[in-house]
Amino acid sequence: MTVQELPGADYRPTPPPAWRPRTDAAPLLPDAEPYRVLGTPAADRLDPELMRRAYAELVRGRRYNAQATALTKQGRLAVYPSTVGQEACEIAAAMVLEERDWLFPSYRDTLAAVARGLDPVQALTLLRGDWHTGYDPHEHRIAPLSTPLATQLPHAVGLAHAARLKGDDVVALAMVGDGGTSEGDFHEALNFAAVWQAPVVFLVQNNGFAISVPLAKQTAAPSLAHKAVGYGMPGRLVDGNDVAAVHEVLAEAVRKARAGGGPTLIEAVTYRMEAHTNADDATRYRGDAEVEAWRGHDPILLLERELTARGILDEDLKRAAKDEAETMAAALRERMNADPVLDPMDLFTHVYAEQTSQLREQAAMLRAELEAEGE
Repeated sequence: MTVQELPGADYRPTPPPAWRPRTDAAPLLPDAEPYRVLGTPAADRLDPELMRRAYAELVRGRRYNAQATALTKQGRLAVYPSTVGQEACEIAAAMVLEERDWLFPSYRDTLAAVARGLDPVQALTLLRGDWHTGYDPHEHRIAPLSTPLATQLPHAVGLAHAARLKGDDVVALAMVGDGGTSEGDFHEALNFAAVWQAPVVFLVQNNGFAISVPLAKQTAAPSLAHKAVGYGMPGRLVDGNDVAAVHEVLAEAVRKARAGGGPTLIEAVTYRMEAHTNADDATRYRGDAEVEAWRGHDPILLLERELTARGILDEDLKRAAKDEAETMAAALRERMNADPVLDPMDLFTHVYAEQTSQLREQAAMLRAELEAEGE
């Protein structure tokens, strides 16, 4: 029994006549199927130069993933969450942003940071265990890689809202996995973004599993993109392995946000081809047949097949992309094989603008211990 049903209370079985929906839900609903470009008539409008660049970035990204994974086996990285199979999302996210925009990555999105121009060694510094982050976020307009799930999303909303209040036409693109959509931060970020009409784009990379938990055990929603409607923003569903489609949908959302049209939630349906990290055994929760089925939908093969058939990509360009990727991998391998020179006193740097009395005391203790060891 509700309060309205208590004896003597005025009971209204429906809301009063003045009630109206705040937003028409229909335009906010995602398509029934993921949007695609490659292999469809929409591919007729492909920009050859843009797609050649995307192809080169995909090839470089695949080689970057392979080299980073190898570094974990050599003990040069503590952990690495691979994005093999998800490169189209990572590359497209970096390509649609202007220099003044901000990228808010999760721990799995080092490739997006590298594609945006970040030094690969700096991108991997966190995963090496040397520093909390290996780069200046303000210099690169890339927020620190977020290991706690979805905590970067409210930060992206706050930055985007602040930029709009200042009159800056800055857009924040926040990346998160399907597992992150089960966190409270995800819902809080979407709610604030929609209420404030903040210029932020949320990209959910639905790769099928939150470590070992399949999506069906996380949500009963028709799709993750449908969650946008509950907050009053449009949801888009896109084939996350179709780099042309992901780029188009993201670019449209970024333009809309920059023009004052508010946020968009985009679900990119993709697949994590490799284990969650090098510490995970994916065979315990998925079969080889499932992985092999997704190999036929590899983002590099999809784009290569389309561009080759249209005469946009030839063997020389393929070879050039591969050679560039190998050069990057060799440089990354050489630099990561060098032992870093670390100063223990850096533990107290960049914690507070002005150190607290406790930190000064702790720093003095450590300094004394180091001096004693040196003597």
